[in-house]
Amino acid sequence: QVQLVESGGDSVQAGGSLRLSCAYSGYTIERRYMGWFRQAPGKEREAVAAFDTSSGSPYYVDSVKGRFTISQDNAKNTLYLQMNSLKPEDTAMYYCAAAPRADNMFNANFYRYWGQGTQVTVSS
Repeated sequence: QVQLVESGGDSVQAGGSLRLSCAYSGYTIERRYMGWFRQAPGKEREAVAAFDTSSGSPYYVDSVKGRFTISQDNAKNTLYLQMNSLKPEDTAMYYCAAAPRADNMFNANFYRYWGQGTQVTVSS
């Protein structure tokens, strides 16, 4: 079992920054792959960034490349998402997720464990 708890969501103006945190616990093998997803009202859940905890490699969708950074602090059992140059279209509920395996790290169906989400609102 893996438990995930997100925090750090807030309301900011366009161009601002936020850092989301995801505190995790549970078996390491069950969270080999970790990711951040978001869902805006009326839209499907979409991937934002993913992290291979074995290799330490980050992966980003095109819409956030150069603006968002995913990272992990093993000492604190925390996954982060640093978000810079925020845009109104980044407004969504952000979720942390974990999976023991993922053929496609941007496919939410591969993720077995999910947090409760944290709200990010970006105003223009």
